[in-house]
Amino acid sequence: MKHIFFINPTAGKGNVQKSIVCAIKNYFMNKKLNYEIYITKCIGDAEAKAKEIAQIGERVCFYACGGEGTFYEILNGAIGFDNVTYGVVPCGSANDFLKFFGSKESFFDIEALVEGNPVVMDIIKAGDRYCLNGCSVGMDAMVARDMKLFKNIPFVSGSLAYKLAIVKLFFCKAGVKIKLSIDDKLPEIKNCLFAVIANGPIYGGGFMAAPKAVPNDGILDFTLVNTINKLKVPAFLKKYEKGQHANLDFCTVSRCKKMSFSSDIPIPVNLDGEIVVTKSMEFKIIKNAINFVIPKGIKLNSLIKV
Repeated sequence: MKHIFFINPTAGKGNVQKSIVCAIKNYFMNKKLNYEIYITKCIGDAEAKAKEIAQIGERVCFYACGGEGTFYEILNGAIGFDNVTYGVVPCGSANDFLKFFGSKESFFDIEALVEGNPVVMDIIKAGDRYCLNGCSVGMDAMVARDMKLFKNIPFVSGSLAYKLAIVKLFFCKAGVKIKLSIDDKLPEIKNCLFAVIANGPIYGGGFMAAPKAVPNDGILDFTLVNTINKLKVPAFLKKYEKGQHANLDFCTVSRCKKMSFSSDIPIPVNLDGEIVVTKSMEFKIIKNAINFVIPKGIKLNSLIKV
């Protein structure tokens, strides 16, 4: 197997990439293993390169050395090729999917990662794109769009950028009116603050939208938050961040295999932190879709299927 590390030089303000490159070179120095370090050049480059390599047919492991956006590109470039295994070295400001496994620090250990074990994971098909962690519409998607502005400010972490984006949105219209359908049930019109469809429990720099989500159980976790008075939003978000929102009377938490929405106007949709604008989209679970490397020695969540 060839090990290919996609380094996003701008992820997480570029603070750890040099040390990761050194760690990669040091690990492989005296090993008879085939590896490559690829520095991405622009948005979309990782996706194009991943597809180009995957098409050759050689067994490869693609390591996304960046944030959610880097993995999102690699996944969408290589999806459908069964010769590809996926891994992550967390250079981004959040890398929320990895928090399911506890501390993401283990994923910085190149030796543990390369010698780790692949675990089969589900993914989300969102329109004609694919996501690993979660998708949302409404306030969440607007916040994900705006937080990119704040992440470029020095010393602003992913979680702080998310909270600053919420403050910005507080002075705008935050909710959306959508026609929503779950698992092919008759659609209902909803005025909601946001709706989330999740494969992993955490997103947005640390918000536990789906505390019971397990990313390879063959089902998605759905959260709908009805429109509420803006003055109630800060108190709600404190509970939401800790995953304590399920019993709130304006929240609906359920599980499903598919969700779709439509809107009279184009609205932003969050796909693992990447934003598209559309009037409709369908989200559905793709079971056992990819092999995802867990570092050697990491203690797996007891719920995960191996």
